[in-house]
Amino acid sequence: MKLPLLAILALVAAAVFAAENPAGTNSPSARASNSATNSPEAGKQQFLASLKWTKGPAKGALGTLAEIQVPAGFMLTGKDGTQKLMRAMGNPAGDSELGLLAPTNLEWFVVFEFSNVGYVKDDDKDKLNPDAILKSIKDGTEASNKQREKMGSRPIHVVGWDKSPTYNPESHNLEWAIRAESGGDQILNYNTRLLGRKGVMEANLVVEPSKLAETLPIYSDLLKTYSYTEGERYAEYRQGDKLAKYGLAALITGGAAAVAIKTGLFASLILMFKKAGKLLILGVIAIGVWIKKLFTGRQKSDYHQQ
Repeated sequence: MKLPLLAILALVAAAVFAAENPAGTNSPSARASNSATNSPEAGKQQFLASLKWTKGPAKGALGTLAEIQVPAGFMLTGKDGTQKLMRAMGNPAGDSELGLLAPTNLEWFVVFEFSNVGYVKDDDKDKLNPDAILKSIKDGTEASNKQREKMGSRPIHVVGWDKSPTYNPESHNLEWAIRAESGGDQILNYNTRLLGRKGVMEANLVVEPSKLAETLPIYSDLLKTYSYTEGERYAEYRQGDKLAKYGLAALITGGAAAVAIKTGLFASLILMFKKAGKLLILGVIAIGVWIKKLFTGRQKSDYHQQ
């Protein structure tokens, strides 16, 4: 049986602890690890333990494009480990996934993906119109509700900005956060785009909404240690380099997917529950209420789809 993302990560945590603490088998953590080992998921746990993890404090590589500091209490798996995790969940993995960074307790995590779209000009950095951008996202999401209705899923309605679009012209980072609701449940989508010479690194933060405020300072400090490698930095653009076909505003409304706005922003990102507890992962976003349900084991039939 394929496990939901957080269930897999929980097994990762148990495996990492077991590897670091071979003695003390009578401790609660060891007993939990032994229990996991004896469970039907023992084979999967061993698989996860076999993944290469960089444990802090250390410098972690995100392919050959970038690097980030992994502080004490955190761990990073690279391109191969991230893609294996995605495939283990039945999620197609391409060349875009470069790393997954998380505290060792796995209360939240960040997935790094690179989009080779070319150099995104920031000419519109002073012209970002939050109201117009939000309307575009709302229109696309409402249009996509027709497709969700056909799939037997609840509609999603965008509530508004949790954090309006902010662009830092020095770091060339673009951040925004959107809140939506579905059947009374809150959905949080927190986004960071780190612009480079040849494309955009997407840092997707997954955290329960109630813990966002306490997590953001830590997350922000982590991103301060992120840097593109020499030759890949935004400031190293050269005449003749590939140019993206859109600017900052389109990055927020879905980038290239904005052309096909009928699918809506959340249509390409939403996590939807299947029966038998499986997840169809169309993208990695912070959907706190469903993350909480994974922790507590509660599910609603309304979220199930065939």
